[in-house]
Parts: sequence; C-alpha cells; structure tokens
Amino acid sequence: MKIKSIKQLKNLKGQKVLVRVDFNVPLTKDRKVGKSEDYRIVKTIPTIEFLVKKGAKVILMAHLGRPDGKIIEDLRLGPVARRLSQLLKKKVLKSREILGAETDKLIAGMKNGDVLLLENVRFDAREEKADKSFAKQLAGLADIFVNDGFAVSHRDQASVSTVQNYLPSYAGLLLEQEIFNLDKVLRKPKKPLTVIIGGAKISTKMKVIRNFLPVAKHILLGGALANTVLEVMGVSVGKSLVEPKMFAEVKKIKLTDNQMIVPVDGVMAANYESKTGRLGALGKIKDSEVILDIGPDTIKLYENIIAKSKMVVWNGPMGLIETPAFAKGTMAMIKFLAKGKGETIVGGGETVQMIRKMNLEKKFDFISTGGGAMLEFLEGKKLPGIIKLIK
Repeated sequence: MKIKSIKQLKNLKGQKVLVRVDFNVPLTKDRKVGKSEDYRIVKTIPTIEFLVKKGAKVILMAHLGRPDGKIIEDLRLGPVARRLSQLLKKKVLKSREILGAETDKLIAGMKNGDVLLLENVRFDAREEKADKSFAKQLAGLADIFVNDGFAVSHRDQASVSTVQNYLPSYAGLLLEQEIFNLDKVLRKPKKPLTVIIGGAKISTKMKVIRNFLPVAKHILLGGALANTVLEVMGVSVGKSLVEPKMFAEVKKIKLTDNQMIVPVDGVMAANYESKTGRLGALGKIKDSEVILDIGPDTIKLYENIIAKSKMVVWNGPMGLIETPAFAKGTMAMIKFLAKGKGETIVGGGETVQMIRKMNLEKKFDFISTGGGAMLEFLEGKKLPGIIKLIK
C-alpha cells in the first residue's frame, strides 16, 4: 500500500502544518506522564523533529480520555505538553483552547520550527461527530495537514478524517511505518506465521481471527477471550467471563484441526479481585473459580510453536496483567519472543506497556501504537484516517 508521505514535501519553511497525533496516554496520580506510558508520544517525535528541521510551524492536535464534548480540567493536555517538551528538548507552546483568540494569537506569534499543542480536541462535541464546520475551522489554522495518529485512524472524526477534505493531506513518519509493517503482515507474511490473540472479549477480535485462518499456521489464544472457545469445546471455565452471543461464530471454526490452540492449564482464583491464585489443568476448575492467566504447560506449548515460526503477530495480554500474580504468562511470552529468531510484530496498549516496563522493546521488530486501529487494519478494513492518504 503506497501512501502520500511528508517525505515527498519539498518546501516546508514557514508553512503552518496541522498534525493529528495520538497522545492519549495514562497520567499518574499527580498528573504526570510516566516514562513507561509515554510510548505514543515518543513514537511521534521523529515526525515533529522532521517538520521542525524543515522550518515548519507545527500545530499539534490530540485528545485525552473521554470528556464527551465537555471541558474537564483533569483531561487538559498540560502534562502531555510538558512531557513532549522534555522529549523534544525544546519548549512546546500550549493553548488552553482548541479554537479562539488565544490559539490565534499563539499561531500568529510562531516562528519557524516552533511547536504548539492545542487543547484536547474532544472538549468540543463536534469532534466525535466528524462535524464539517469544526473540521473547516481546524483546517483554517494551517496550510497542510499531516496524520501521524495511527492509533486513532480507525475513528471517523473531525480532526482525523474530515479535516482531510479541506487541506492537502499527508502521512507522518509513524503512520507510514505502521502501514508498511501491518500491510506486510496482510500481504506478504513470512511463513510459518503464528498469530497470538489475547485480551478480554473474543467479539472484538473474531474478525481478525477469521482473516488469519487462511494464512496462519497457528492461532494461539489467551486472556478471557479463550474462555468462550473453551466453553464451546466443552471444557468447564467455572465463573470465568464468556460471551454466549459468540458461541455460534466460534462453532463455525474447525476447532479440531490444531490450527487454533487454546490454553491447557491456567491460574485460577476465587474472583477478579483476587491477588493470588492456584495452578491447575483447565478441565479441573471449580465451579466457583475464574481463570486469570495461562499456566506453565500452556506457556511451554506456545513456546514450542513460536520457536518454529518465521513471523509472530501478537495483540492482547494472556491474563489479568494489572495484578502481578496473573501477569506471569504475558511476561513469559514477552521474554521468549524477545530472544526468538522470527520476525515479531506486537500491538495493544497493555502488552506494549509491559514490554516497555521490562525494557525489551528493542528486541521486537515492530511495536504498533494502535490497539483498536491495529485490529481493524488486520481485519482488512479501510481506516477513515488513512483512506484519503492512499496513492
């Protein structure tokens, strides 16, 4: 897939460039951006630096949380601007509004190479409605639009897709990298290909699973979504989360041909608030228990399959990783993949945070900033934020 890239722009000096980024990152209790949670900001730095070096006036748009069109003080982008300043090693201007007198004044005073971050675009209810008048106003701030927010490109929203109707539009360096690596998985995957799917709900990932069934040697399941498949196979999962509405969909897949592999053991606990659990075979769970992680036998089974793979694509954790006792399966998979020989492509916010906390991000071939966007891309969908950028 070929896209229009900022690399093809010749003269950016003095040009006002409106850039949509995804800085939707967790904040600490004292409203700071932690170093293990700033991945999406870090990955956009090359695009911002590229534009700064070309002498552009860089105007950034981003969102934080779900303010539902209201101004919520705890969701202002001040902490993000401060972290961005540290990473860029230069002061980032910050407006306390999206549009208005303060923004106009700051833009009028910008010098070539300056960077300005607008306030949370979701403070305006028109953003999530893909409102044309709002998009026109945003477009009026600049000469060129750049989308570098892959993680939000599956959203049909004013600052992501609609604005592209009113300005010459290009992909940033991160977006270009995301498309190149994920498109490669769809079009020319190295074989044997193994796909690892974790997380809570199989309903959000069934289309990805179905899309990979014709090409993947194995699909390994983990997390709560495996429970639904286990239930269909007649394996008791106790009180674990299942999605009965997905039973019919799961039954359409051949579960007996060893292509889709489910956990054989796990870590069981009394409930989702438990801090410790017990190891056991999945056929021997108590009716009152829930499954919160994969067990050592499953880890070994999955490692043996991964070791023979030339490409591994992973999205979603293997267990309830917020609780240390149920993060061991995910951590074991990260460690094994980090030292493997096959090409590794990983996505999903929780999994990426864990990789960064373990200081192993450089051991992976590509780590996507997208969660939902990665899934929809791998489903084969055309993302609203990318459609107009395709050559």
